[in-house]
Parts: sequence; C-alpha cells; structure tokens
Amino acid sequence: MTRVLVVVPTYEERGTIAELVAAVRTGAAAPDVLVVDDASPDGTGDVADALAAADTSVHVLHRPAKAGLGPAYRAGLRWGLDHGYDVLVEMDADLSHDPAELPALLSALAGADVVIGSRYVAGGDVRRWTSGRLALSTWGNRYVRGMTGLPVRDATSGYRAFRAAVLQAIAVDELTSDGYAFQVETALRAWRAGFTIREVPITFVERREGASKLSRRVVVEAAWRVPAWSLGTRTLSRRPGEVHPDSVVRERRGGASPPSPSTR
Repeated sequence: MTRVLVVVPTYEERGTIAELVAAVRTGAAAPDVLVVDDASPDGTGDVADALAAADTSVHVLHRPAKAGLGPAYRAGLRWGLDHGYDVLVEMDADLSHDPAELPALLSALAGADVVIGSRYVAGGDVRRWTSGRLALSTWGNRYVRGMTGLPVRDATSGYRAFRAAVLQAIAVDELTSDGYAFQVETALRAWRAGFTIREVPITFVERREGASKLSRRVVVEAAWRVPAWSLGTRTLSRRPGEVHPDSVVRERRGGASPPSPSTR
C-alpha cells in the first residue's frame, strides 16, 4: 500500500489550519499530514498539536523560528523520507490549494515521478489576485522557462506531489533556496536528473485570511538564482526528463513510535 504524506508549512495560519487538515483527512485520498510550524506567535502550532492528539495520522514538527518556505519544506520532506513515506505532497496552509484536487495529483503519478498542480495549463485558473500579482507570477514563470529550458508552465506552484525516490535523488534536504525559488529548484533538479514531470490543472484561490508571505526578498532571491542555475551543468547520466502538460523541532505524532532524534 502506498503511503502518502502531505507536508504543510505554517506561520500564523491559526485561522485555516484546522479546516485544511480536516479536508485533507476526510477527502478521497485521506493521506497522513505533517504540519511544519515555524513557532507561529498566533498559536498555530498549538492548534496543530490538538489536531494530532485527536488523529494519529496527523503529525507536527515544531521549528524554533521563522526561517522561510524552503527550510520548512526541507525539514518536512526529510521527516517524511525518514519515516518511510512513498509519496510526499506539498500544500499551502491557507486553503489556496483545494484538497479536493489532491486525488487528481496522486492519480497523475501513475505516469510520472513529479506532478505539479498548474495554474497555467489549460483548465487551470487563478482567482482573487490583483493584475499585478498575476503578471508577476506569469512573467516569472516565463523567465524561468527562458533562462533554464525547464519545460514547465508553472514552476513556482507550491501544490505538487513527488515520488520519494525523486527527493532522495536530488538531495532535497541539501538545497539552499528559501522562498518560492525552492519550487523552481526542485523541479529543475528533478528534470535534469531525468525524472518525468507532469502538470495537471488546478484552481488557485487567493487566501481569505492572514497575509501573503510573498516579499521583495523572495522575488529578489528567485531573480538571481535562476540565472545561476541556467549556467549550471546540464551533463546528465540520463537525458532530461519528460514533461506532460494536461489539457483538460518538537514532534507530536500518533501511535507508539518514538520521536525522531532530529525533533524535540
């Protein structure tokens, strides 16, 4: 039986985390959930602990301070690999990613190694964004394609599923990107390593609570990292992977297993 873990980074997401976890756990896929909380001052971590206490398939990884999206995902994905999950999914905590679309991502893994929930393939959509935010995202993705050759239309999407073997092969916990550049870097490394990437359409809905974590620092990081990656070697043991766009540190965990040594 395939073991699936949804990794959800949080920082001040108290207003949505319970609803998100409930939707993921009661959906058609009903995978395990790992909340990675960066010491949210609003008590998000406490809410997550209560959810874990009530459901043995919900786990919480507490980190000491806010350190960015990339470090949170590195910690959460490594936790999932160390605990033997076969598929690891990234999902935002603010309900911008619809849990009802998760089964489509998981089904698409039947013919791929990485599945990206894409806003920019046929059938994809973005709702409640300003024209400026939409332009930044669409042109940012064109910039990534043009600079690196990565044939993915939505390389910055944070809704995606990986086979565990991909994350092991690209040494995901050793990557250094902090913001949404982390999403570009993982996709680029997977493609250059010869893995197959598939994009499936999703509808992204701007958060209804809290503040966006997008900042000038995050944009600047992506702007300088992408040219550096474009100059990196493309010499591979295999040819670049295929891409298939679709048209249409304290751990609270269930069960009797002991805590991981890397958590507190």
